[in-house]
Amino acid sequence: MTYRVYVIRNRVGKFYIGLSDDIGRRINQHNVGHSKWTRGKGPWTLIWQSEEMNLSSARKLELLLKRQKGGDRFYRMIGLPRSGVFVPKAAIAPRQSRRKSMLRIT
Repeated sequence: MTYRVYVIRNRVGKFYIGLSDDIGRRINQHNVGHSKWTRGKGPWTLIWQSEEMNLSSARKLELLLKRQKGGDRFYRMIGLPRSGVFVPKAAIAPRQSRRKSMLRIT
């Protein structure tokens, strides 16, 4: 049996990454509320799918995409431009510094 990894997106721009042997059936399940994680958050639209592969390869790719989700590499992997404003990491203060500054009340 062959599988495909897929990425779906809802109307507010949230992503869901999964794998299936029948993507059309699986997306329908997402849209009618059979999936715990996507219930009530649809409608969901397919935006990317992988080539056919065996289950082991599909699981590895699904995990890789989920680890990259929200990052620049995720968008490059699925071939979509990243929307929104890019904020370089250097412009964000380290978590510890922010916490200390919040505690300094004078």
